[in-house]
Amino acid sequence: MTESNDNNNSNTAINDGQSSAQLPPPARGYKRNWLPSLVWVIPLVAALVGLVLIINVLNKRGPEIFISFKTAEGLTAGKTKLKYKDVDIGEVENIKLSKDRSNVIVKVQLNKDAKFFTAKDTRFWVVKPRLDPSGISGLSTLFSGAYIAADAGESKEYVREFVGLETQPIVTRDDNGKQFILRAKDIGSLDIGSPVFYRRLKVGRVAAYNLDEDGRGVNLRIFIEQPYTKFVGVNTRFWHTNGIDVEFDASGFKLNTQSLATLALGGLSFLSLDDEPGPIAKENTTFLLAEDESTAFKESDGHSDTAILKFNHSIRGLKPGAPVDFRGVVIGEVKSLGIEYDKKTHQFHMPVAILVYPERLGRTFNEENGAKAKTQNQRLKVMIEDGLRAQLRTGNILTGQKYIALDFFPKAPKIKLAANSVVNEIPTISGSFDELQGHLETIAEKLSTVPFDEIGQEMQTTLKTMHKTLADADQLANSLNNDVVPEIKNAMIDVQKTLDNADRTLVSANKAFSNAENTLSEDSLIQQDIRKTLQALSRAAASLKVLTDYLEQHPESILRGKQADELP
Repeated sequence: MTESNDNNNSNTAINDGQSSAQLPPPARGYKRNWLPSLVWVIPLVAALVGLVLIINVLNKRGPEIFISFKTAEGLTAGKTKLKYKDVDIGEVENIKLSKDRSNVIVKVQLNKDAKFFTAKDTRFWVVKPRLDPSGISGLSTLFSGAYIAADAGESKEYVREFVGLETQPIVTRDDNGKQFILRAKDIGSLDIGSPVFYRRLKVGRVAAYNLDEDGRGVNLRIFIEQPYTKFVGVNTRFWHTNGIDVEFDASGFKLNTQSLATLALGGLSFLSLDDEPGPIAKENTTFLLAEDESTAFKESDGHSDTAILKFNHSIRGLKPGAPVDFRGVVIGEVKSLGIEYDKKTHQFHMPVAILVYPERLGRTFNEENGAKAKTQNQRLKVMIEDGLRAQLRTGNILTGQKYIALDFFPKAPKIKLAANSVVNEIPTISGSFDELQGHLETIAEKLSTVPFDEIGQEMQTTLKTMHKTLADADQLANSLNNDVVPEIKNAMIDVQKTLDNADRTLVSANKAFSNAENTLSEDSLIQQDIRKTLQALSRAAASLKVLTDYLEQHPESILRGKQADELP
């Protein structure tokens, strides 16, 4: 069965081979299709969209800049924005360390319309929450995160690399106002952002400060806002302002207050002399910064003369800056204090250097003395010979602070100076308080020599003797009271009886006289004798009365008799 099938298949193959050999080869043809396959449509569309997006991005893309900061705190690549007046003008693309690892380099991609921020004088800084004298800033970054702010420059030169500011600038180029320069000895309590006041109204702020090249002072740059710049003129005065300005010196107690904002931050104030600012000051004009308002408006004192005062007593309470007074008018100040030893007298002296401004003595005085003396040395000679002396006085009893008083003392010892001598020392004279203190010291020394111990012992002895004498006198008085007084009382009783008898006699005599009145004349001898007798009895009665009164008051007179000072 299998063999018959195989034979059939072979016969068929032979027949097919013979048939194919006799047939011609088939002709080949290609059917044309002008429409592309749908599978290529999607990639083509995607490529087209991508190309459009790339072109759009490149069209909006601005230049790249690189900003150097000390640290990248608060900055994030792909998230942190670059803003100008709160408008996005770029974005941070990359942050990396510099080659020397001293700072970080922030790559920022600017928008196409922000190409002007590549000017060379453009400034950049990081905005984050900050507390400074001008107030609290950057609070919005607590929620949105830190960002980089820009201050557009005006330079025509364009660059790609910048050095960022570590702090926000106080004054930007779009602020409307003027900047001025103040020269001062020191910065005091001021800082960048400290306020500037005009009549206690804030009109500006401190923008920057730096030391002089020689280090002897500071320069402060302040910014005054519009429209207050018109109040700054050539006659304007600036001074330091503190929240509470307390001055406690020889002149007394002074308290000046300004705005409470200056209590911790300090500040500046300005006004014009006589409220006339004069011509408006140009930008970057330089002014002097005074320590306080009184110093700012003090008239110019002209040149100063230096003189030396030598005191031989304590100068406690005197300090540099203390006033030098002439009859109530301050004409100078104390410059320095010292101490020196005199080998000749073997004593210490306290030299005090003072500055005196002759212009404060008035034009008339200077003209008159200028005619007499052309130099300071000659002028000082004339005044010393006229009695000029220096005196240390107490200006404030509460604080003990002292000052120097210059005046003419006609009774002071005369001093004659040589014609060619160089004089820079004013003689001194002791003050009234010093003289009083010297007298008290002398009295104390004399009192210290009094032998109070011996006097006390003698007084105790005398007191004992007096006590004994008083005891004896008391004993004698008791004896007199017991012995003598009874006898005196008996004598007084007898005297009283005598007086009673005399009284009865007088009554009888009167009766007799009345009976004999008709018989006896007025000029008879009997009547005259009776009158004399009556007068004698009256005197005797009066004497006895005086005696009894005296004995009653002075019973001791019976023993000692009547004292000489008691005699009539």
